[in-house]
Amino acid sequence: MSRETVNALCASFAAATHDDALGPGHDSWKIGGKLFASMGPDSTSVSVKTDSIDTALMLIDAGAATRARYFHRSWVAVPVTADPAELVHRLNVSYDIVRAGLTRAVRDSLPQPLTA
Repeated sequence: MSRETVNALCASFAAATHDDALGPGHDSWKIGGKLFASMGPDSTSVSVKTDSIDTALMLIDAGAATRARYFHRSWVAVPVTADPAELVHRLNVSYDIVRAGLTRAVRDSLPQPLTA
């Protein structure tokens, strides 16, 4: 997947916003002001949140991801060369985790995500 494809996918999530708060050349995607995906200037991987440190370690051990530098241990970096279905899944999971963790007031103020 290319950087543009990842950005287009992230932009398709309900109420997702883009900024470069992490610095020039970074693409950061947020929901309700909380980060759910980030790409650095090198565009080789996308950092996403997992549901736990154990899940992150499992993905790292399986070779599906690496540790996301500068993030909590529950975050992983998924290569943009990964299976597209896996990358899409990881972005969806990260978005859902972060959205669910927002306060009720913030969640209720956001448009509802589309369901498949």
